[in-house]
Amino acid sequence: MSDQITLAVQPRDTLGKTVKNVRAEGFIPAVIHDHGKASTHIQTNYQEFAKAFHAAGRHHPIELSVDGHKFTALVRDVTRDPKLNTYTHIVFNAVSADQQVDAEIPVKPQYADGNDASPAERIGLIVLSQLDEVEVKALPKDLPDELFYDAEKLVAVGDHITVADLIVPAGVVIVTEASHAVASVFEPGALAAANEATAGEAESEAPTTDVDAPAEGEAQATEEK
Repeated sequence: MSDQITLAVQPRDTLGKTVKNVRAEGFIPAVIHDHGKASTHIQTNYQEFAKAFHAAGRHHPIELSVDGHKFTALVRDVTRDPKLNTYTHIVFNAVSADQQVDAEIPVKPQYADGNDASPAERIGLIVLSQLDEVEVKALPKDLPDELFYDAEKLVAVGDHITVADLIVPAGVVIVTEASHAVASVFEPGALAAANEATAGEAESEAPTTDVDAPAEGEAQATEEK
């Protein structure tokens, strides 16, 4: 795990529809859920959260402090404005230093020194990524920023990597099924043909009658409580 990530937060009394005033002042409304205890309503500076979230994602603990009470927390959910693509609300889950937590960890290929592609890719084959993240259990301090697999093992058509092949550090337990494919090697022509066949099947199964989409405004936005 990389260096500790901290985020300055403040208590928040503004709730319900008036929470839009918090956003107008450059803050994001948020809540901390803490093992069945009463939730703590907070707010945090937009830019500071954006920086912390970029570093932490949903798998790295963030240190929060509210009125002298310190929390170690994971980002459980982030709501965005669909039009502006801006953060509008955050849910943090407090975690205990001595209890394992579940987290989604990114999966990435690891190449030999001097290489930026697998042996299969270097001869013109295609490596298709089939899994971007895996679920793990670990103490907060042991959560890795990412997990790797040895991409040098991908040499010929049919070669593949599964979750069981991931390089897992001590203290981390993989929850995702061990046989789940992570990456596989394909011949470009065969992959293109398979994609065309799939597209053709989807087109033939498409409905022949138009279905009315819900009018704008019918979808109900959920206000924070």
